[in-house]
Amino acid sequence: MQTLPVHLDLFALIILLGVAQGLFLGVFFLTGERAKQVANRCLGWFTLALSGVSGEIFLNYTNYTFQLLWAVDFAEPLNFVLGPLFFFYVCSRLHQRLPRHWGWHLLPFGIWLLNSATWFYQPVEFKYNSYVNSLHPELPYIPAQPYWDEDFTGLRDWINEMTLVSCLVYAFLSLMTIRSVSRQRPAIWAAAQLNSLRFLSWLVALVPLLIVLVKPRFYHDVGDYLLATYMAATIYSISFLVMRGSSFFREVPAEPDPPVELKKKYEKSTLSEEVEDAVLTRLTRLLETDKPYLNSGLSLSRLAEQLDTSPHHLSQLLNDRLGLTFFDWLATYRTAEARQLLSNPALAHLKIDEVAERVGYNSTSAFHTAFKRLTNQTPAQYRANRLGTQVE
Repeated sequence: MQTLPVHLDLFALIILLGVAQGLFLGVFFLTGERAKQVANRCLGWFTLALSGVSGEIFLNYTNYTFQLLWAVDFAEPLNFVLGPLFFFYVCSRLHQRLPRHWGWHLLPFGIWLLNSATWFYQPVEFKYNSYVNSLHPELPYIPAQPYWDEDFTGLRDWINEMTLVSCLVYAFLSLMTIRSVSRQRPAIWAAAQLNSLRFLSWLVALVPLLIVLVKPRFYHDVGDYLLATYMAATIYSISFLVMRGSSFFREVPAEPDPPVELKKKYEKSTLSEEVEDAVLTRLTRLLETDKPYLNSGLSLSRLAEQLDTSPHHLSQLLNDRLGLTFFDWLATYRTAEARQLLSNPALAHLKIDEVAERVGYNSTSAFHTAFKRLTNQTPAQYRANRLGTQVE
């Protein structure tokens, strides 16, 4: 059994650092209070999966696999979990829950995990030949007697193409989810938050392009070190975004005393951060399934009743988390709905007072005032600019 010496260079160092950072991020997101949020758990498992794939490539590239032949191709099933986990992260980050029927997305991973037993439980001679075939075609094979037939699916020769399709599909689904949320809930999601998710989605979407560029240029898996280097860059990009969004590095200013009226209003409040999170989650889900702000009779007390909380707590939540009073929050969503109606050529026949009524305003003047305050245009001016018509 011929082996080669350990090979270390700059690429090996970059890949190793990426593996270490990915393991750190995975443990970070899956422990403590952070693990209570489903989005953090998804991101933690995603970074661990990236580290697993990169770790195998590191062993192969540096020739350490000759010393750890039992680990040959140990991370191959993870190819089918990277895309779904990232999609789960995007969905849970935006909707505070996993997508419906999320278990079906992991079916390819489950099948390939079972399939991997056919090459993982094999004699060391078989694994040596597999490694040599993938990374060192210049070395001769050695006699081997497999315990059983390899690959019961007959699809293993297409692993690169299947990985490409998986990453492409889930990157597309992630981008479409972000696009949908940015249109439906502009008031809650700031552009910076969505831009970070878009950036990570495009990083995942570029993986298929790299596979297309790298694989044909190299024999079997010889060029995988370039993919692992890109994965390391992805892991460090996630680290940068986490650090950028952290309050740890920000100077904490002296907190000014709140206005006397506001202080008196909330000084006896028992609303904890956990309760705020729960109410905000219910509010988000209510906005997804219904549009309560279109009801002209909606009041703070009625909305609080729908969310199973008190008007006092709901008012505090809107102030603390969104920086809005109830009426500002109501105006923001009604104006966003009105903008969609005014931008639709098929609804150009609607009068402004009809638009006001559709979005929940009984008073056209109140609609005008709120719309102009938030857009710096009257409804008629906004429609004219969007549809290219003249203001009546």
